[in-house]
Parts: sequence; C-alpha cells; structure tokens
Amino acid sequence: MDITRKTDYALRMLAELVRHPGEVLSVRIAAEENGVPYSFARSIQHDLVRAGLIESVRGSRGGMRIAVDPEKTTLLEVIESVQGELLASDCDSVGDDGGPCPRMPSCPFNPVFCGASALLRDYYASVSLSDIVFGRKAPSIPERYWSEHAFDFLGTAEEE
Repeated sequence: MDITRKTDYALRMLAELVRHPGEVLSVRIAAEENGVPYSFARSIQHDLVRAGLIESVRGSRGGMRIAVDPEKTTLLEVIESVQGELLASDCDSVGDDGGPCPRMPSCPFNPVFCGASALLRDYYASVSLSDIVFGRKAPSIPERYWSEHAFDFLGTAEEE
C-alpha cells in the first residue's frame, strides 16, 4: 500500500495544473518547479494522458492541461489511475496459478486486510484534488468506520 515515487511525482505535477486551471503548462517547467526529474515527468505525462487526467497540447507553446474537474476528482482516483488498485495485501494473486490464495476462505487475516483496504480507499476518496491543493479540507475517516461493527460487512473466516 505504498504510494510510489511515480504517484508522488504525478500528484506534484497535477497540483501545479490545479493551481493554473485552463492553462497549458510546459512539462519541463512543471517538473522543475516540483522537483520531478524531467525524463520521469515525460513518462508520467504520458500515463496521466492515458488515464484521462490531463491532455497534451502540441506545438511551440505546447505542454499539458488538466482534463478533469479537480473539484470532483478524488485523491483515490488519481492514485489508482497511476499505480493501480490500492490493496492491503495480494491475497487475490498469490496462489501458485496466479489466482487467489487457496487459504483465503479460511484465513482469519483476510477480512482484516480487506477492511484496511476499504478504510484506506474511503479515506483517499474523501477529498478532491482541489481540497488538497488549496488546503480546504483534509482527508477523513468516514463515519461508517467509527462503530465497532464497521467491518461486519466483511464477514469472518470459516472455522477449519
């Protein structure tokens, strides 16, 4: 569940675009101003375009421009578009055949890991890019997790 360096750099570049809505910014300048190596920034730009978060503008005054509404785009959406689904464990892909762990149905830890994933995903989904960039709102733990029964929806492992 690490936030990768690539995601960190992507968030920095997106923050620059959020601060300059509608403007076309040079990838080089956005990279330099945010401590992102230029060669890595070009790769990240390509990934952000593919994810639909930004658009590339060609030409002598080209660069990139934000393509989503930063008021409606959550931190979770950005993170997952760059590095894939956030999971607390790889239970779904650790079997010998690359499939789910064969112990998953009876594993007492699987519901805990699933709960951690749900909690983290909801935490990141609780704020928009604009909320973070402009410091209007910090992520929060949704109220549904405040109860001792918050994770009952996950069930428990079957007895062996």
